[in-house]
Amino acid sequence: MKVSQKIHFQVKTDLIYLQEVLEKFDSVKQDWVNQKDWLQCQLALAEGFTNAVRHAHKDKPSDTPIDIEIKVTEAEINIKIWDYGQPFQLTSLDKKKSSDLAGGGRGIEILQKIADELEYDHQSDDRNCLLIKKNLLP
Repeated sequence: MKVSQKIHFQVKTDLIYLQEVLEKFDSVKQDWVNQKDWLQCQLALAEGFTNAVRHAHKDKPSDTPIDIEIKVTEAEINIKIWDYGQPFQLTSLDKKKSSDLAGGGRGIEILQKIADELEYDHQSDDRNCLLIKKNLLP
């Protein structure tokens, strides 16, 4: 039987913590996870964290926390990133063309291509939760 792994941690709002975020992601890696799926999820995590720092928390103090949870099961990889930014609807970004996005701005598009399920929901504790789900089973 394949063992599930789960980790929950918190970092501050600064891109210097990206390396720590990726190291924690690697700490739950399972040998049976396809390398392509793993690297795609690693990229999605990096994009999600970077978006939280650059966009959701752009006007927040650098000590504002970002919570991250990573769960790896036989069936899927779930990544959750909680921020304190202004809530928005992912579907509103779907309507923008890539060419309309100035300087970068392709993070959400990358997440949409990688994730089998992508949600960004406002929570009752005034945080937002980005859910990135990648199915591992056919």
